[in-house]
Amino acid sequence: MESGQDFDIEFRNVVKRYGSVPAVNGLSFRVKRGAFHSFLGSSGCGKTTTLRMIAGFEQPSEGEVLLAGQAVAGVPAHQRAVNMVFQHYALFPHLTVAENIAYGLRYRTPRPDRAQQRRMADEALEMVRLSGFGTRKPHELSGGQQQRVALARALVNKPTVLLLDEPLAALDRKLRKEMQSELLRLQREVGITFVLVTHDQEEALSMSDSISIMKDGLIIQTATPEALYETPASRYVADFIGESNLFSGTVRRLDSGRVVLGTPAGLELSSPPTPTGPALTPQAEGCIAVRPELVGIAAADSDLQREVRLKGRVEDRIYLGNLTEYRVRTDAFGIVCVRVPRKAGGEAEAFEHGAPVQVGWNQASGLAMAL
Repeated sequence: MESGQDFDIEFRNVVKRYGSVPAVNGLSFRVKRGAFHSFLGSSGCGKTTTLRMIAGFEQPSEGEVLLAGQAVAGVPAHQRAVNMVFQHYALFPHLTVAENIAYGLRYRTPRPDRAQQRRMADEALEMVRLSGFGTRKPHELSGGQQQRVALARALVNKPTVLLLDEPLAALDRKLRKEMQSELLRLQREVGITFVLVTHDQEEALSMSDSISIMKDGLIIQTATPEALYETPASRYVADFIGESNLFSGTVRRLDSGRVVLGTPAGLELSSPPTPTGPALTPQAEGCIAVRPELVGIAAADSDLQREVRLKGRVEDRIYLGNLTEYRVRTDAFGIVCVRVPRKAGGEAEAFEHGAPVQVGWNQASGLAMAL
């Protein structure tokens, strides 16, 4: 059985209000020691406020925040075993790289002497693969190198928890991918708890052991990246993580472990319920989510081997290298998104804009869930 000592972060019914407006509204969660956990959500969902309460920059209006099993109410930020990497790095332009990294060491108790500070800064630079860069100034570095310096500065104090506030947002796509791998490598090497706040789902999915999806100051679902993608608890999660075709309607009945949904188009769809969300009952409003890669596409006059088949026309065709995405307008459900992977030895059949096609899926490929 897990104890409080197995978790570096714990929130117990935490509320944070600004005036009468709750930014965080009854939040309870735990982050395991040594995990890479992400908070993912749109702007204003409460994820940054949550991070700032962990750091000590904000205090909860209600509830308890615990770090390594100890309540930290009233403990200021500089006395917590937590460091933060900000979106814009906040490096001192007049200091060298080594001086930037060692800056926080001046305030440690006991304070390392100058030789120790230099040695610790050099070790931190080696950790982020910037050995030999200590005498440079921040403006002499690339964006990715500045990010590594910010990471080294945060890690040099060996914090219990490292907080990452949209740390890759200012980087271009290629460099962002490289830094994602670098962050994962660092987290595994140092073995401390990393907590990331981001609105970038790809970033969270690629790096995290676990992810909390936030909306309106609440956690909607916490799970592994695989579970969030494959078994979302609600329409919101299915729509936020990746892309889904979402077909809304009213539950007509439950039939042999499946939910039968009546749609406004007069069609019935039947799929198993998601195992992670609230149970659907007859007359309840719900939806069935089908991922685009589970939808097939074929010429209008061909025999598409799917249980659900719809006729339509290609509205958009987007070539993405390893796959082609089609957006097909159907009479029954409007736009249906299809993703066709590139086949070994050649391309799959291509359908141009305006081409009449069929799209379809098997009922078991969908998941029925609450709105």
